[in-house]
Amino acid sequence: MPEFLMDGTLAWPIAAVLSLLVGSFLNVVILRLPKMMELEWQAELDEAAGKEPSEEAPQTFNLSQPRSRCNNCGHMIAWYENVPVVSWLALRGKCSDCGTSISARYPLIEALTALLGGFIGWQYGLGLEGAGLLLLTWSLIALTFIDIDHQLLPDRITLPLVWLGLLLNTQEIFTSLSSAVWGAAAGYLSLWAVYWGFKLLTGKEGMGYGDFKLLAAIGAFGGVAVLPLTILLSSVVGVVLTLAISATGKRSVSEPLPFGPYLAIAGWVAIIWGGEINSWYLGLLVP
Repeated sequence: MPEFLMDGTLAWPIAAVLSLLVGSFLNVVILRLPKMMELEWQAELDEAAGKEPSEEAPQTFNLSQPRSRCNNCGHMIAWYENVPVVSWLALRGKCSDCGTSISARYPLIEALTALLGGFIGWQYGLGLEGAGLLLLTWSLIALTFIDIDHQLLPDRITLPLVWLGLLLNTQEIFTSLSSAVWGAAAGYLSLWAVYWGFKLLTGKEGMGYGDFKLLAAIGAFGGVAVLPLTILLSSVVGVVLTLAISATGKRSVSEPLPFGPYLAIAGWVAIIWGGEINSWYLGLLVP
């Protein structure tokens, strides 16, 4: 590995620019992956029901096709209109053809991805540790916004994260392999137990299986030690934000909120700063 990739002072701008480009792709993933899954589920249901496929060939819909276009006028987005953050600013957040507003969430996701990616490069370089954290960070951003939009955490992202964490920890990048395996198992089973306990008591589903798999992935990366902090932080953030949102009158406390974003944020914090947070907390308890 070239030394400059291991040096945070040079690795961070590379990681930031790379993450900026990845952030643009994440916008596509967030928008299209749930729709792709919906189309696949519908096709499977039609096949199970014995419905004949339509004679008209369905339009290809994946992460690369069809080309990005304006939802209002159908204007095809040219490459120079798709430069992360810059194009949105240059177009003043509007379609160049019809003037329809373009959501500010697109450049915000790109900027967030670049900011977090630059931080990873600065702190960890671009060796196996830094590369692993970049992949984790990008995945968690995609999962967060998909869950916000659809209350869905796709297996296509969560399950590869579990395997990635386990494979990286065969080299003890973040923790021992034993701790990673137990972290993945405990992460899944802990929320699985909460899910079934809540369902038996109330007859309702408090969370989805995607949450189990996401916590398993966090455990596979950081090991068993990050799980208590992740669960604690995610629960606290979830309660605070739920009460804050309900106070605005836009959403009732009884209305379900996705738990995935809280897990993603808490898990990322626990993996990056878990040791420091635990040391600080224990220092308060033991003068």
